[in-house]
Amino acid sequence: MTTIFQTSLLIWAILTVICSHGQVNDQKIRHQVLEKATVDSLFIFGKWTADGQTETHLKYLGQITTKSGRTFKIMNSIWFWGLSHRATTRILIFNDKNQYVGNYYLTIPDDLPTKLENENLVFNNVTEECDKRLATTINLKNGLPKQFFRKCKGEYGDIYSFSSE
Repeated sequence: MTTIFQTSLLIWAILTVICSHGQVNDQKIRHQVLEKATVDSLFIFGKWTADGQTETHLKYLGQITTKSGRTFKIMNSIWFWGLSHRATTRILIFNDKNQYVGNYYLTIPDDLPTKLENENLVFNNVTEECDKRLATTINLKNGLPKQFFRKCKGEYGDIYSFSSE
């Protein structure tokens, strides 16, 4: 019985090492981008491959200060992973001390905001499915909304929610 347990533990340890080999330390790379604070520059970490390597794209949009005096730093994040080059897309939110506050999980990379302007997150439609003449602007002056609606075409679009995980 002990041999089965030891073998299982060894297999688990090997699989953990193999699975984590291709992952990038998210906290470390996010802090690197926050420390540079270079607005609208794309930073790429890792290199996606079909055999398990991952790639992370981070873009710092800037910071806002709310009416109540809280400062938030906003960053776009796209993590490419898996055999079919899947993407996990988020708007990351940090406080003035570069501490993670939470995120908005988005469906696709094209749904990310294009810029932060005058305390507003601006989303431009870039896909053929959405009306490129429509833009969504989310005012952050009153704080982080629990949810927001990103317009696509006419009355249609997507609702995204804030998560502090």
